[in-house]
Amino acid sequence: MIASSQSVLPSWSPPILVDASVLLAISVYARGWIRLHATFPKLVSTVRLASFLAGIAGIWLAIGSPLEAFDDVSLTVHMAQHLLLMTIAPPLILLGWPALPLLRGLPQSIVRLVVGPISRSEFFKSIAGVVTHPAFCWLAATFALVGWHVPGVFEAALRREWLHHLEHASFLAAGLLFWWPVVQPWPSVGRWPRWLIPLYLFGATLPCDVLSAFLVFCDRVVYASYLSAPSAFGLTPLQDQQCAAALMWVSVTVLFLIPALVVTMEMLSLRETHGIKEPRTKEQFVRP
Repeated sequence: MIASSQSVLPSWSPPILVDASVLLAISVYARGWIRLHATFPKLVSTVRLASFLAGIAGIWLAIGSPLEAFDDVSLTVHMAQHLLLMTIAPPLILLGWPALPLLRGLPQSIVRLVVGPISRSEFFKSIAGVVTHPAFCWLAATFALVGWHVPGVFEAALRREWLHHLEHASFLAAGLLFWWPVVQPWPSVGRWPRWLIPLYLFGATLPCDVLSAFLVFCDRVVYASYLSAPSAFGLTPLQDQQCAAALMWVSVTVLFLIPALVVTMEMLSLRETHGIKEPRTKEQFVRP
């Protein structure tokens, strides 16, 4: 790391609220997982525990680690944060089936007096039905991605700390919504035929591709704040912008392709399990 980048680190201090929230989430989930595992060992496996912890670690890396110190001097770092919050941490958290362990890990008085009545209310059910619909999930992620990368909005978030925190929170929320129909954690049910999920993922790559292509091939720095920021990692502001766009382009393509392939393989496996075979040819009907 070059000297100008090293000079950024002394300005960073651990975010107490983020660290406390991360530790609380881990503690509640782990407490609930231990209780469930003791009674139903196969209900929430160790793999799901590891997945949840990896997702929480991704959130901490994005907004609780020293990486946060570089987001206003390097667009590449800022883009890495966005990828962690929208594309990497959310599916890992949802693969951990968080509802079951978190409900078991919370004090039962809170579950009985607060969580239970809220989750059973018709208002909550109607809101949940809307926000977990795949169309809404896709649009929420798309609007979050495009909206926060509009230059004026992006610059405002860099200048105002509260808006920057809101940006990160909305990316995480949009990421959890986006991956909900793909992962379908308990207690969710499929709202669309499963074969539409690869198309859902492919459609989500399009706005990312457009934004990435614009940042890669633009011959000027789009976000003016980085022109006056300290040089990070030996890159000029334009090179940093191109690197950030390339990171987004490649990462989104790969990270969306993997679940699309997994879902496709699941459907093919299900087809074979149910004994769906190809039509017999004329020759197969002829006795030897």
